[in-house]
Amino acid sequence: MSRLTDFPGDITELLTAVVEALDIPLASNDENDERARHTIVDERTAGVRIALAVLLEHPGNWFLEDTVQYIRERTAQYPVTYTPFRLCEQEDEG
Repeated sequence: MSRLTDFPGDITELLTAVVEALDIPLASNDENDERARHTIVDERTAGVRIALAVLLEHPGNWFLEDTVQYIRERTAQYPVTYTPFRLCEQEDEG
């Protein structure tokens, strides 16, 4: 990801962590893959919401570095383990 030069480094790191957490590929058409993706989306978005809510609620008690670290750790707990959707799957079926 390219660095946004208009933001201070700590803000760029926070935004990068949020984007990486929420950048989740679509699942294949398999029900199990779709279910797995749904779980990952729920868990990762919950982690981002929690981290940002705490940062906003207690800005002096929780630094940006800690927020970024929490988001990255939470994201790592829920890796993409399903088969991502590929356009060629749809073409093969047709």
